[in-house]
Amino acid sequence: MYRKEIRLGVLALCLALSCTPLCSQQRQQTGFDISRNLDIFADIYRQLDMYYVDTLSADTAVEWAINGMLAEIDPYTKYYPDEDQEELRLMATGRYAGIGALIRMPKDAKRAIIEEPYEGQPAHEAGVRAGDVILSIDGRDIEGWDVSRVSKNLRGEPGTTFELRVQRPSERKPRAFKITRRQVQLPCLPWYGIIDPTEHVGYLYLSEFTDKCAREVRHAILDMKQQGMKRLVLDLRDNGGGSVSEAVEIVGMFVPRGSLVVRTKGKRPATCHDYLTPAEPIDTLMPLAVMINANTASASEIVAGALQDLDRALIVGQRSYGKGLVQGIRELPYRGQLKITTARYYIPSGRCIQAYDYRHRTADGAATTLPDSLTKVFYTRLGRPVRDGGGIQPDSVLAIDSVPTMVYDLTASDAFFDYVTGYVQRNPQIADAADFHLADGEWDTFAEAIKASGFTYNGRTVTALKQLRELARFEGYDEETREEFEALEAKLKNNDLAADLERFRSRIQPYLETEIVSRYYYQRGALRHTLTYDKALKRTVEMIINK
Repeated sequence: MYRKEIRLGVLALCLALSCTPLCSQQRQQTGFDISRNLDIFADIYRQLDMYYVDTLSADTAVEWAINGMLAEIDPYTKYYPDEDQEELRLMATGRYAGIGALIRMPKDAKRAIIEEPYEGQPAHEAGVRAGDVILSIDGRDIEGWDVSRVSKNLRGEPGTTFELRVQRPSERKPRAFKITRRQVQLPCLPWYGIIDPTEHVGYLYLSEFTDKCAREVRHAILDMKQQGMKRLVLDLRDNGGGSVSEAVEIVGMFVPRGSLVVRTKGKRPATCHDYLTPAEPIDTLMPLAVMINANTASASEIVAGALQDLDRALIVGQRSYGKGLVQGIRELPYRGQLKITTARYYIPSGRCIQAYDYRHRTADGAATTLPDSLTKVFYTRLGRPVRDGGGIQPDSVLAIDSVPTMVYDLTASDAFFDYVTGYVQRNPQIADAADFHLADGEWDTFAEAIKASGFTYNGRTVTALKQLRELARFEGYDEETREEFEALEAKLKNNDLAADLERFRSRIQPYLETEIVSRYYYQRGALRHTLTYDKALKRTVEMIINK
């Protein structure tokens, strides 16, 4: 009864245990090791099936085994059974069939609400707004459904039509929308434009490397050049990567045709490949700056690293994540698929920027990293030294402002979201995204609403101080430290909500304004407004102007 189900586990185990044979003897030993371990695995499951006190689901138990094995390999090798294929397609293409909206589940709520409808997608076109409480999907009451179940029911076959009933805050009567699902393309290029007309500086933010994103980038660059752009800032902050071929095409817009961008090396000949720029460039001389941070990873590191190695761009920001591994998709029986790490990649200088070693872990299971002192030196096209083993180190490092925990907790809270929903109901329109600011007195209204909402936040400093005092008491230092602890506790006790709202006003207000702007102008507007107070961007613009 279980043989059919364990084939998926057997195949995944084979992939993990197999290795490239070097000679006949090694090949025989490898075959024996695989056979022996698979026999052990199969018999363990047979014993569980026959004797374990509770009945086990074959699908669930074998998937545990597969996922446990793959988790020990690296975070990127993952098994996708038939029912999870949509997740894999979304990751690869940025497209899915649905209504084009994010949803959220407020704390202690029984119904999900619309968090953000994507501009130009079915939900937005039908009139759905952020803050709408979902009542039913095609006649089915969704009370008690979790977010994943709601999302799954909002998605479906392209062309299918259903009724979405919602309750809009402050309205008595529910609203019903007829929505036709279609292929939704997540926006990879939310906004671009000239941000400094005097110095002709263009700006382009790329959120991910999805299918055909290079075509959108090319169009944006040509459009800005027609507007007089003479310098460009390419923003890859928080870009987690995606398609390598799209990354190569984007690099090719700035360097000569046929330039080596990245080389992949794996066990199999099919995984070893040199990626050269395929087309004539747009501009090989225009001053170019690329912004990166700790969340810049994978394909975005290929772009930043290749442009750095070819001495084509100034890299600005913080050290990137350091993902130098390449994944491929392998078909499995019963319509499953395995996303598997097949190679490492090397950028033009010859370096691999992989930062984490998942095959050698610490005692607590964390991946190890190579100390900077042990990294190797490579050289750019013009002879500048660069290093491997730890992401892309910027040519110019910019410090980032830490976000107080109170600000983080507040901007992620339901109270913050609900206040913006109410603001939109009271204000049918606002100024342009780049010019919007809270009106006089609006901050006071916001602060009063937050205080009345019952919002609480985790005072990490107070918690840490209590733990430290307990440790001092345990180790016998209570009497000697009592006075200092009490003085510090008295200072921290005064950090109440009202005081913290005023203390961190300059940090909170930009987030509040951006959230408001996003309700009227969606992602493009939110991004445009963010740029008005982006210190790192302003510094980058100064550097690109000063050659």
